[in-house]
Parts: sequence; structure tokens; C-alpha cells
Amino acid sequence: MAPAAPSSSDSDSLFNFVVRDGNGVKGLVDSGLTKVPQQYVQPQRERIDKSNATLNDNPPIDLSKLDGPHHDQVVQEIVKAAENLGFFQVVNHGVPVELLESLKDAAHNFFGQPPEKKATYRKGPLVKYGTSFSPEKEKTLEWKDYVNMIYTNDTEALEFWPKECKEVALKYLRTSIKMVRKLLEVLMGNLGVTLDDAKMDALTGLKTVNMNFYPACPNPELTVGVGRHSDLGTITVLLQDGIGGLYVKVEENINGQKKGEWMEIPPIPGALVINIGDTLQIVSNGRYKSAEHRVRTTSTQSRVSVPFFTIPKRTEKIGPLPQVVERDGVARFREVVFEDYYNNFFGNAHEGKKSLDFARIF
Repeated sequence: MAPAAPSSSDSDSLFNFVVRDGNGVKGLVDSGLTKVPQQYVQPQRERIDKSNATLNDNPPIDLSKLDGPHHDQVVQEIVKAAENLGFFQVVNHGVPVELLESLKDAAHNFFGQPPEKKATYRKGPLVKYGTSFSPEKEKTLEWKDYVNMIYTNDTEALEFWPKECKEVALKYLRTSIKMVRKLLEVLMGNLGVTLDDAKMDALTGLKTVNMNFYPACPNPELTVGVGRHSDLGTITVLLQDGIGGLYVKVEENINGQKKGEWMEIPPIPGALVINIGDTLQIVSNGRYKSAEHRVRTTSTQSRVSVPFFTIPKRTEKIGPLPQVVERDGVARFREVVFEDYYNNFFGNAHEGKKSLDFARIF
């Protein structure tokens, strides 16, 4: 039986129920909630109006063509997407489509467990189950539960990651990292930089898989699943299910799109979404754009997404690559120890691409 939710007028008990006791947003919904509690009602400017968004109708990029006569054309497609929107979809990416379906099932299985089972991962080694992004820092909570799995090696992943999803999550990581390497080689090659193993490890040394769960919401127009933010890492690979709800902010006036507009990234069966993170914007000296994005909730059914993040190890120093600075004649970002960037990112509520200001030279 679902635990009884506290009165939504008592903000402390609601916070404890959702965050501290591990019931999450799903616990609220399972308790029979019929309207969104005030703590989740976003200010007007942060709400997502579908009617004001355009649809990204760019066809997905076929990565298998990197190995054939169309190599140069595919490179240009990848580079253009990374320079303009910071988001693109890929097919024939080397991650089996059956595995993607299994991942969605595994996510539903994990979040379908009783709250006390999920709550055991609230402070586990290499695994963190939680809700919203930074509940202690946010004025308004996000309508999302998640489990975050940090990769150190296969043995520890199989020992500590949740049994409901560890094997498929590990396969997803193993196959996706090959694709990330390919994409990074293309993007760095375009900057005139060759990546050796040490440099690749510097950019992707820390790997994590998240499973996000967005419960069906009684008033989706009042909430957000995830607020406006960019990812802090190098490249994110994202599996979205067929429900959709992912929106990206247009950085430049391109192809009839106006700077500042929001664009929906529709789900494409078998495709994966690639987005550029802050680290890649910094090392490319601003040439590639980390994508500001957010997620809408839905009233009809629960939605899952599974991002795989590649980020530098905490001890790495990240800054614009010398070859790029030499060509540009100016450094737009300062060199920072990634741990400092990481702590700043997770120490604040989501606020668009403000996280980049930590390294930006004004």
C-alpha cells in the first residue's frame, strides 16, 4: 500500500516525505495526489508552453556513414550541429536497439519498487537515488526522481549498482563510450587536435549513467521535469522514450530559428540524442556550444529517460586547448580544476548556462 502523503500545505513534512524519506515524486503521485503541491509550481517564466516551441525536424545523423564514402559530409553534419544547437540525434550508432528497449524497461522496474527499497540507495557507494536536482537549494522543486550510477570498473558496477538495472546500464555504457570516442575524434579533428588516450581520458575519465523518472503529473503546465540547464561534462548520450518532452534553447539565429527560442527534440525510434556539455564548450574555446535544455512533464503517463554522461575526472584541469587559443588569438575561458567547476555546478539550483560563468573570462 502506498504511504499517505503529507498535507501539501505543510512544506517541511512534504519535503521530508519526498526528499528525506525517499518517497520521491512517484510517492506523491501514488498517494492519490490530484493537484500539484505549491512547492512544485514554477514561476510563470519557467513554465514550458508547447505552443511557443518549434519542432526540430532535422533528420538524425547516420553514424555508420563515417566509415564510408560519405565520411566528410557526416563530419560536417556533426560539426555544424555542435557549433549551432549543441544537440543532435544519431542512428546506426552501435548501441543495439533491443538494448535501448531493455533500458527503458529496467528504469520502469527500478522506479516501480517500494519506496524503502529505492531509499536504500540514498547514500550508497557509487549509486545515488534522489529527486529534483538540488532540493536544498531550489526555490521550486523539479517533477523528477532519478538514480545516478557512477562507473569505476565493471566489478564494482556489478557489485553496487541496483540489480534491476545494472547489467543493461553497464552494456549501455560500454557501447556508448565507443560512440563518444568517435564523436570526440571528429570534433577535435575539426579543431586541428588529435586525441591520444591520455587526452581522451582527461575529457571522459568519469562516466555515469542516470535513469530519470518523470511521473504522470496532474498539472503539467505548472511544473517542469528538469529546469533550464546545460550539462557540465563533455558529451551526454541520451535515450528518451516515445513520450517526448525534451526542449533545447536555440543559441544562434539559424535556419529560420531565432536566438532564444525553444525547440522540441522529438523522440525517433532507435535514435540516441547527443548533447554537447560545458567542458567541450570550454576546451573548444566556445566553438562548440553546450546546449541549454529542459524537460516538460505530461499528464498521461510516466516517462523515463536514460542519459550517459562523460565528464573529466575531478583532478583534471580544463581550459581552452592551446592550439585553438593560438588560432583564435584570445582565450574565452580560464583554466579550472574540474572539481571546482563540479562543486560550483552542483552547489547551485539550475539556472540556464550560468554554470559556465565560473570559467568564463568576461
